[in-house]
Amino acid sequence: MRQLDRKAPRLFVYLMRQDDPRKCTSAKLFRFGYATAVTRPSEIPSLTVVLNPFAATILLPSDRDVAVRHGVCAIDCSWERAEPVFKRRFSRCERKLPILLAANPTSYAQAGLLSSVEALAAALSILGVRRRATEILSLFKWGPTFLTLNREPLCDYARARNAGDVEEIQRSYF
Repeated sequence: MRQLDRKAPRLFVYLMRQDDPRKCTSAKLFRFGYATAVTRPSEIPSLTVVLNPFAATILLPSDRDVAVRHGVCAIDCSWERAEPVFKRRFSRCERKLPILLAANPTSYAQAGLLSSVEALAAALSILGVRRRATEILSLFKWGPTFLTLNREPLCDYARARNAGDVEEIQRSYF
């Protein structure tokens, strides 16, 4: 297991096992010690920031303290089955990511269709832990492209003070 920075949030991934295991980005995160696998919703710590594209609240830099204390969790499921999965409540602290472009080969350049590793890297970037985001993305040939495609929006999202700022940033890019 790799030595992790105490100022970076602990990463969790709830595995729903709905996708092709050979394309599962989370598996590589587990192998290299960057994330912890969760196999039941009850295993997600209650105050963990759960990334949910259908959440009412957007992820902001101000969520960093909660994330560092309790972690960040991605839900690894098929995008084809995402809506019913994410209608379920996983945590008291669910957040949606602002609009970003995918770099993974399956959904390249599509807005919002991020892989689990892209979602975690986006959250880390917004929370001000860019080095860890770069580290986890470096495990994939296409990973650095995610940061290149989204460099300016991610920098702007990381400076946002509130949801209104994020909405304005999204309008200016997308």
